Amino acid sequence: MLRIRQIKIDVTKANIDNIKREVAHKLRININDIIDLKINKESIDARKKPQISYIYEVDCSIKNEDYILKTNNSIDIFKTPNEEYTVNVTGTKEIINRPIIVGAGPAGLFAALNLARMGYKPLIIERGESIPERKKTVNLFWETNKLNPNSNIQFGEGGAGTFSDGKLNTMVKDPDHRCKEVFRTFVRCGADPKILYVNKPHIGTDVLEKVIVNLRNEIIHLGGEIRYNTCLTNIYTNNNEITKIEVNNEEIIDTNLIVLAIGHSARDTFYMLKDKLTMEPKPFAVGVRISHPQTMINKSQYGIEKHSILENADYKLTYQTKEKRGVYTFCMCPGGYVVNSSSEANMLAINGMSYSKRDSINANSAVLVTITPKDFGNDVTSGIEFQRQLETKAYNIGKGFIPIQLFKDYKNNVITKSLGEVEPLFKGNYTLSNLNDIFPDYINSALKEGIDAFGLKIKGFNRDDAILAGVESRTSSPLKIIRDEELISNITGLYPCGEGAGYAGGITSASMDGLRVSEAIMMKYHN
Repeated sequence: MLRIRQIKIDVTKANIDNIKREVAHKLRININDIIDLKINKESIDARKKPQISYIYEVDCSIKNEDYILKTNNSIDIFKTPNEEYTVNVTGTKEIINRPIIVGAGPAGLFAALNLARMGYKPLIIERGESIPERKKTVNLFWETNKLNPNSNIQFGEGGAGTFSDGKLNTMVKDPDHRCKEVFRTFVRCGADPKILYVNKPHIGTDVLEKVIVNLRNEIIHLGGEIRYNTCLTNIYTNNNEITKIEVNNEEIIDTNLIVLAIGHSARDTFYMLKDKLTMEPKPFAVGVRISHPQTMINKSQYGIEKHSILENADYKLTYQTKEKRGVYTFCMCPGGYVVNSSSEANMLAINGMSYSKRDSINANSAVLVTITPKDFGNDVTSGIEFQRQLETKAYNIGKGFIPIQLFKDYKNNVITKSLGEVEPLFKGNYTLSNLNDIFPDYINSALKEGIDAFGLKIKGFNRDDAILAGVESRTSSPLKIIRDEELISNITGLYPCGEGAGYAGGITSASMDGLRVSEAIMMKYHN
């Protein structure tokens, strides 16, 4: 099989027959010599908008492959590499009882799935509820502001990413093909097969919840178990090795193996572990979420307000301020909503969310400012406390609701009295406020400078009536749990994993880290 890159086709003419014709032309063969063809990658070329093309990378079986390869001296034509994911059990150490996975987010689920496939029969404990019950709890919170601190946008089956856009793009290098294994698993569990090849894959929160349920059922079918409403409240060691854990402040479970995949918002768990595990503070980012009409973003990216074929457009922007501080957009949600994603009483945090069709009238994205321990302190929990301070201020100025403000009023440091043409699309109640009261001056000035700079890249990005909402504070973990080359913490048998431990930054990278940790376990322990 050969891999052929740089196959360019107008989006209005993109179909499998035309792709085959372009491949045959590139290889200088008859189209009938193509036995089979599969798309490996698809990206968008909008440099000549509104004329837009797809750029394909394909794998195809053809007659006389060796001869064709020899006669086509091109870096875009080569043998299709083996990209299969493989794992072997080589460990010799015994597991007492069964491995325990703490957290049913992407990292925990993929660690559990891989272990279950190989006969380890893991037990997953999750402080939140199952997907069906969690949905009811979240919807009730959005309607009434009644918060369940253990089951919400941050906690529960599927993790924080379940109520998001389900974005799967990642910059993680992948020589062992874990990313492809994650995507294949998602497709097997119900995701659109297009995620296997599109440049910026996403699932959508409405589809992702079904995928997570199917993934969980596969783990159970393979001998795993999951317990909801079960929160890790203590760990016990002997000679610096895990011996048992406590859950819900009462029940003891014996084990010598834990995968700690608790997510970036398990602040009480971080405090419980503070004097037990070696941790360090790490940089993260905070800011606001900005909303624009989706037609404005489409016009900028595609040259037209609504494309008949392409999904609503996205963007990714970066800027360095005069004070050398980074400002960037994050978790952009085309056709999405801004959601109340709080998880602690009297504190307020937000996020963005899109359904699979990405068909609301608004685009929204976080606009973030990078901060480091120089800004919030060098204690391991200083970042957590910095987040809490911002979230408390957001809660107070919004009187418990999402505080929002027009960009013009934010720049002028005055409370917004009325909205403009941009319609507010929120999951959870909102109130007109002054977001300047949330942040220190250096963050406010960086956000204002950055948003104005982004207006030079996307016309209208800094429009007066763009709606800002605060506070976006859960972008990544504010600390890292140190692990060694075998991915073990300073306590033998305890494997920090995923985004909360500081080793991932989204659904895909967290899932990949779950696979990686499970592989490390299989290299040390037998089933």
